[in-house]
Amino acid sequence: MNKALFAIPAAPLATRLPLLDVGVDANVFQASAGANPEDAQKLFRLELERNLMDAKDTTTYGSVKLQLTKSDLQRTGRGLHIFQLATLMTPTILGIPAEFFHGNVQAEVQIIDVKGNVLATYTGKGKSNITVAMYYGYSQKGSPRLADVQALREALNEIRPQLAADAAALREQLILAKTAGVVTVGELPGISTDAPEPAPADSTATPAVTPDTGK
Repeated sequence: MNKALFAIPAAPLATRLPLLDVGVDANVFQASAGANPEDAQKLFRLELERNLMDAKDTTTYGSVKLQLTKSDLQRTGRGLHIFQLATLMTPTILGIPAEFFHGNVQAEVQIIDVKGNVLATYTGKGKSNITVAMYYGYSQKGSPRLADVQALREALNEIRPQLAADAAALREQLILAKTAGVVTVGELPGISTDAPEPAPADSTATPAVTPDTGK
């Protein structure tokens, strides 16, 4: 179950974002019978580390925030489940599913620079369909949690290509916002600290004489 919960596809951006502080608002999961806010935070951090952010950076250049704006978990097949119980779970032994859990999540990801400016906002929707069965599905206890997490993973899969299209520009903006005003004279256009010093004045030269105009 843990492997299924936190499996992140390997789809790294061609240009990764610099290191960002991470914020997650997954309060909608608090009312769910499935996943919890900590599950959303762990999944999002794995997505950032594996696909979105440059792990070699040691300085943060802003923040990235995940907010879950909608979460809906539905349980179907209750009639089938009652029939299974009435027949001492014989159909389950034969491979028939016991019931199903359907997750529906809407997520929003914001990229914010160090000055608090929101540079971009991306939204994604994800759905899941988890089967409770004896041989090929998941347990009745873990399926609701997996349904929520799988739906969130699908929402992040929808957001990733949107972010990939803007990644190079976002990286540049984040770094510029962090380093604005932090330059040396030699880095300014047209100015070089390696320019030769002017030659000293010749003390033996004859001073120029100003002509007498009679005034």
